[in-house]
Amino acid sequence: MQTVTPDKFKPATHAGNKERVVRKSLSYWADAWRRLKKNKLATFGLIVLSLLAIFAIIGPFIQPYDYQSQDYAARNIAPGTAHWFGTDDLGRDQWVRVWWGVRISLFIGIISAALDFTIGVLYGGISAYFGGRVDDIMQRIIEILMGLPYMIIVILLMMVMGPGIFTIIVALAAVGWVGMARLVRGQMLSLKEQEYVLAARTLGASSWRIILRHLIPNALGIIIINVTFTVPGAIFAEAFLSFIGLGIKPPMASLGSLVNDGMQVMRNYPYRLLCPSIVFSLIMLSFNLLGDGLRDALDPRLRK
Repeated sequence: MQTVTPDKFKPATHAGNKERVVRKSLSYWADAWRRLKKNKLATFGLIVLSLLAIFAIIGPFIQPYDYQSQDYAARNIAPGTAHWFGTDDLGRDQWVRVWWGVRISLFIGIISAALDFTIGVLYGGISAYFGGRVDDIMQRIIEILMGLPYMIIVILLMMVMGPGIFTIIVALAAVGWVGMARLVRGQMLSLKEQEYVLAARTLGASSWRIILRHLIPNALGIIIINVTFTVPGAIFAEAFLSFIGLGIKPPMASLGSLVNDGMQVMRNYPYRLLCPSIVFSLIMLSFNLLGDGLRDALDPRLRK
């Protein structure tokens, strides 16, 4: 065997800057935002939603009209300089009414999604974390609710409580949280077996602290994606209820009621259907594009 002597060794040459880390360290959310900005369709959806939200706030104040003020001398005027979206059969300005409708539709969608998020996340987290008989009972309740037609429950609640914004929100939140609860439960069942949950339990953390501080934050990505798709679903449900006459009370308007009014006179005054339909389509399209972009940006398997 050859003898190993010191002269057979040479000092290692320094790699210089070859192994230097030049990329800035990014957190999970910063990296997700970076990838979301690279998605052109998602960015387009975010910009359109921001513009619609701005116009929903300031749009009714741009024109010197009120959403319920009637002017019989200005009935069914086509879009022009005086009335940008025209007027209806009572002389009410359609520009103001459309943006009031956007304001109401977005408000109902966001509040309903927030209630679905709160109820669904807590319900699904408790069901998955405690498991056993608690999980069995809570899941049977969900199965009963899912076995009932969603829209029939909403319509029955609307008929009992009467039409209105508050009633619509309550009706949508009464059964809308079920999908969120099932999604959260599936995520929690895998997360609660992780080592950091065992470490927190060993250190004496309570069950509520583990659920609120460890499990839910780690499932927040998929929850946000689901909320993004829940908002347009609630807006569509409100528009459908208003379309069939169970939604917003006149003279207040929503996009659904405006589309319903425009459909009845679409042959003679197509602008009354076209304007709210375009705005409603932009809202739905933008939320779906943003939801697809968030799904790609928050998925850790798609990191580069």
